[in-house]
Amino acid sequence: MDTPNPLSQIRNIGIIAHIDAGKTTTTERILFYTGRTHRMGNVDDGTTVMDWMAQERERGITITAAAVTCFWREHQINIVDTPGHIDFTAEVQRSLRVLDGGVVVFDAVAGVEPQSETVWRQAQQFRVPLIAFINKMDKLGADFAHAIETMRERLVANPVAIQWPIGRESGFRGVIDLLEMQAIVWTDGLGASSEFVEIPADLEDVVLEMREQAVERIVETDDHLMMRYLEGQEISAAQLRQALRRATLSGRINPVLCGSALRNKGVQPLLDAIVDYLPSPLDIPPVEGVNPYTQKVEVRHSNPDEPLAALVFKIASDPYVGRLAYFRVYSGKIKVGSTVINITGEAKQRKERISKLLRMYADRREEIQELRAGDIGATLGLKATFTGDTLCVPHGPIILEAITFPEPVVSVAIEPRTAADQDRLTEGLQRLAEEDPTFIVRTDENTGQTLIAGMGELHLEILTDRLMREFGVSGRVSPPRVTYRETITQQARGEATFERQTGGRNHFAHVWLQVQPLPSGEGFLFVNPIRPRDLPAEYIEAVERGCREAMESGVLAGYRLVDVRVQLLDVEWDEEASSELAFKVAGAQAFSQAVEEASPALLEPVMDLEAVVSEAYTGEVMGDLNARGAEIRKVTSRVGSVQAIRAFVPLAKMFGYATALRSLTQGRGTFTMEFDHYARVDQQRMDAIIYGGGWQAG
Repeated sequence: MDTPNPLSQIRNIGIIAHIDAGKTTTTERILFYTGRTHRMGNVDDGTTVMDWMAQERERGITITAAAVTCFWREHQINIVDTPGHIDFTAEVQRSLRVLDGGVVVFDAVAGVEPQSETVWRQAQQFRVPLIAFINKMDKLGADFAHAIETMRERLVANPVAIQWPIGRESGFRGVIDLLEMQAIVWTDGLGASSEFVEIPADLEDVVLEMREQAVERIVETDDHLMMRYLEGQEISAAQLRQALRRATLSGRINPVLCGSALRNKGVQPLLDAIVDYLPSPLDIPPVEGVNPYTQKVEVRHSNPDEPLAALVFKIASDPYVGRLAYFRVYSGKIKVGSTVINITGEAKQRKERISKLLRMYADRREEIQELRAGDIGATLGLKATFTGDTLCVPHGPIILEAITFPEPVVSVAIEPRTAADQDRLTEGLQRLAEEDPTFIVRTDENTGQTLIAGMGELHLEILTDRLMREFGVSGRVSPPRVTYRETITQQARGEATFERQTGGRNHFAHVWLQVQPLPSGEGFLFVNPIRPRDLPAEYIEAVERGCREAMESGVLAGYRLVDVRVQLLDVEWDEEASSELAFKVAGAQAFSQAVEEASPALLEPVMDLEAVVSEAYTGEVMGDLNARGAEIRKVTSRVGSVQAIRAFVPLAKMFGYATALRSLTQGRGTFTMEFDHYARVDQQRMDAIIYGGGWQAG
């Protein structure tokens, strides 16, 4: 479109869900019905637009968040199709950060599944209004009412059905709009044409009851409508829709629709609901940021006339055009040929020239001249810009809140075969680390091996596969290992003196400090009660830097230290001989000495696991989990003699669990797991891990 859409007619939405609930298929149908594609892609056939990476098409899963723009009812809809697998949770997180609304897709048989809980929690954290689409209504065991009940129970949500299915399982053929009281059935295989029919007689009673429930829940959110309802006045469908929109935007209600994306039923009403109930950029609060020069909080409204504020939420290496930076424009506008400033970080604040602007269409793209407030797009050639960076203009400096990501918990070592492979490996790792903030690269100080850490086995498998295919690296990959952490369990003191002559001058520092444990998840805290006039500020900062660097390698086995409070007790310094270098080294040495005295302990990642198995195999599966050191939390019954086992289990015991579960359940069991917390390892296992031989990633 040549003329930009008014802000009120833009929707920035994400399609989010548990793995295999049908997100990508739903998105493919949306593209077809909005005229973006002329044939429907199929995940099983590897012909989808959104899953364009070779690994995505082979495995039938989404790995990267793909962005696409389409139009419906004169509204511009920017859609991000996010991954469902927990290993790629960073893709979901950074997408939610820049989206205004979301469609959560649920499986009509399973209802709410573990990853659905995770993305729902993340969306609420970012205050993203959500609507629900109960997909796979044609599947054996599909139950619309049960799926809604799981939303109420497991998400503590307020789902309101605004549709009711006509038929179920193989007999599913349409939906009833409960607000308009119209029945819609799809009459052709492509689902492109639908017709309004009479509400089937056998559904009249349940539909009237469900409409009454929906109306009651909607009017509860609006005092004026509530009074009219209690007085027995008729409330029109248009008034109900307006009230439902307000309630959805405020997060008080989650409208629920249903359909079968694979069978092309229910997608057009979903598009209508996206337009009707999800927010435009004008409906969300103005974004807040910090002025880097005054340190004051400033706001930016969704207004093209305000100074530019844009957040980069994704870096992608495109095999044809190079480095792509995806960003959301919160205020102002950005034009081809203009110069912007990357304001994030002390060393940044550098100018970047916008040579091209792209509206993304999965892996294809359209060049455009301008992106305005409320829009999502991409650009090429920003060499020093990374995920979470803010782009702005010199006369309106602002740093938007960056995106935080979970820590990686699994590592592998990569050994290239030749010197040429080493060069390709270095380049490939750099490019992949720029793309993926949950992928960490480091060199083992003891062995010299290159270690890469990620969110899970699948994550690292995909990354190493990309290194081989995209960057031509030939090498050996070790089996995956757990990324442990170290901490301290009691208070202790340390002291160190650094006195040396280097570079033609003396260096001297003497440092006393104390360490003590912090609550889990607190990280690192440095406290300095020494008055600035007693010691130059740069020396205090040098001690803190030394401690922070020492945190990277613990005293037990070189794993990273967490949850430590450091208090600087005293220092001795010399006006002529003292230096920042001396205080940094003395600080690090005193810190390491104190940690050794503070009863250090090893922490291991513990996963939240859900295994879904037939009742016949529940006992065997639970026995196997107990043997792996699991803490069984609850077992719940599901539709069709299926049970879901929830447990906390050490990651170290879970490598290769997919194969073990298949053999225990004759191939019928499935499981998902995600990192939950770090827990202390007992002395016997700690000794086995530390002295058991072989490298372990830190």
